[in-house]
Amino acid sequence: MLEMIYLDPLFAIEVVVSGLLSGIMYSLVALGFALIFKASGIFNFAQGAFVLFAALTLVSLIEGALFGVKLPLLLAAAVTLVIMVVYGMAVERLVLRPLINQSLIILFMATIGLNFFTEGFAQMLWGAQVKRLDLGIPEKPWEGLRLATGITLSVFELVAAAIAGVLVLGLTLFFSKTTTGRALRAVSDDNQAAMSVGIPLQHIWAVVWAVAGIIALVAGMLWGAKLGVQFSLSLLALKALPVLIIGGFDSIVGVIVAGLIVGASEKFAEVFVGPYFGGAIENWFPYVLATVVLLIKPQGLFGEKIIERV
Repeated sequence: MLEMIYLDPLFAIEVVVSGLLSGIMYSLVALGFALIFKASGIFNFAQGAFVLFAALTLVSLIEGALFGVKLPLLLAAAVTLVIMVVYGMAVERLVLRPLINQSLIILFMATIGLNFFTEGFAQMLWGAQVKRLDLGIPEKPWEGLRLATGITLSVFELVAAAIAGVLVLGLTLFFSKTTTGRALRAVSDDNQAAMSVGIPLQHIWAVVWAVAGIIALVAGMLWGAKLGVQFSLSLLALKALPVLIIGGFDSIVGVIVAGLIVGASEKFAEVFVGPYFGGAIENWFPYVLATVVLLIKPQGLFGEKIIERV
């Protein structure tokens, strides 16, 4: 059976493409971490909880949990978008801004506390039951693709990857071509120098945290529809960690490429290498890959090398 799998190049292509599609969604989750780290040097441990909060809010609005009024998907998504932007900006203003001159470890611990607060707040508002989120995207295979190429991929995989890819591309262009993006790069290079030329540091932080809320909403919609809206969605933070390590915490492009690497490699390893280890290596293989990258290039494949003078 294993020999037949290895001799079938079409099946290998199908496995890799499926992994790449998942990798785009990993990149989406990791992008929220990378943006905040790039702007402030903070690893936002609560980003996974943001994803959970966004997904729970969206599905609860659709089900009529707010004032008993059921909202259509697009309206519920718009309301959730506003909520996530406001929540992200409130977190920056009330939690992180008062700690702006503290050490990074204190800021990191603050995001850990924020993670548990966000999870508990979501449970208090919307309950802890597993909810089903239907985006109207069918799970069935795309027959046209199968007939044309012989590769079987679900419509949901393709559409979800396309949505995630468009958002990632849009954010990349926004932060590379716009004034806000240039200001973000200046802030990430040197906070004090950026402030000395008139760049409002706190304004940039607020924008970045608001964008992190938007990313959390899209990630929550896609992963919630795929896995169900449940509290395990907050563990996506752990899934994004190998992506950040491999790509580099401060590189937007690196996170995108690393997401594709992680997605494709974990699927390939599960199907073609997993049988030799008893299977079920998909969950831990990305961490092995990340460890190898750390040993060779500690800043990640695209991260900037840090030189400290003492």
